[in-house]
Amino acid sequence: MANLGLDTVIGATRNDPAAAAPFVRSAQQLESEGQWVQALEAWKEAASKDRCAKTLFNCARLQDRLGFDDDALRTYEECTRLPSPPINVYVNMAVLLEDAGQFTRAEKLLKKVMEANPTHPRAKLFLKDVRASKDMLYDEEIAREGARRDAMMDTPVTDFELSVRARNCLKKMQIRSLGDLLRISEAELLSYKNFGETSLVEIKSMLTAKGLRLGQQLDRGHYDKIRVEMMEKLKDQVGEEVLNKPLSQLELSVRARKALQLLGIHTLGDLAARTEAELMGVKNFGQTSLDELRILLEANGLTLRNLD
Repeated sequence: MANLGLDTVIGATRNDPAAAAPFVRSAQQLESEGQWVQALEAWKEAASKDRCAKTLFNCARLQDRLGFDDDALRTYEECTRLPSPPINVYVNMAVLLEDAGQFTRAEKLLKKVMEANPTHPRAKLFLKDVRASKDMLYDEEIAREGARRDAMMDTPVTDFELSVRARNCLKKMQIRSLGDLLRISEAELLSYKNFGETSLVEIKSMLTAKGLRLGQQLDRGHYDKIRVEMMEKLKDQVGEEVLNKPLSQLELSVRARKALQLLGIHTLGDLAARTEAELMGVKNFGQTSLDELRILLEANGLTLRNLD
C-alpha cells in the first residue's frame, strides 16, 4: 500500500464515508493484530476518501505511536479545524508539545480540555506534569541568570573603560569589582579625597549602560523589610497562597520576566512590595510591561506599592 503523506491525504479528500468504510475496517483489523504501520496506511486511505475528525484522529494517533511526532502534530492540528474533534485530540497534542518543550501551548490545550470536562483524568494528570516542567524550566533559567549575574559582579573594575583618575580612586578605596561598586553609595564616593563629579558621572554612565546603579546591593535589606511588612498587611486581604504564588507559573512576556528576575522578584507578594518607580528604573522596562504587571496584580486583588 502506498505511503501517502498527510498533505496528499487532505488534498485527495472526497468526503465519501461509504468509500472509506472498507479501509476503516481494514485499519481496525490490522491494529488488533498489532500491524501498526499497515494500519496507519489503511487509516490514511480512509482519510483520503472521507476527511472527517475520526479518520484524521486515528491517523494522528498511529503517527504518534510510531514516533512520527511532527506528522502527528500536523494531523492533530488539521483535526481541530474540523467539526466536533474528539477531546483526546487536544490531550494528545498537549503531550507532544510538552515533549517538544512547548509548555505554554501544551498548558493552554489542557486548560481547554479541563474547561469542557473538569474531571478528565488524563488532562488533569498531564496538566500537572506540564506545570511542573514549566516550573523546572524557569527555575533553571533563574539559576543560569543568577550564575551570570554573580560572574558579572566579580568582574574587576579594571576591565571597564574608566579614566586613570577614576581607576586610582577606586583602587585606593579598595573597590575592586563591579559588586563592590554596587555596595557603595554615591555620597560615599564623593566623600573620598580627589573623587569629583566628573569621575562620578563616568562611573554612573558605565553602570547605567549595564542596567545597574550605585548602591544597588545596599537596597536588599530595605526591600526585605518592606516585603515582610507588605506580606503581613496583605495576607488577610488576599491570602498567603496568592502572595506566595510563583511568577514562574504565570504567563508573562519575556521582557517583564527578565526585569523581575533582575530585581529578585519571584512571587506575587514580592511584586506587590515594589513601586512603579522601581520597576521603571530597570533598563528596557517600559510602559507596556508595567501595564502587563498591573493587570496581573489586579487580577489577583493586588496593586503595586505606593510611596508613603
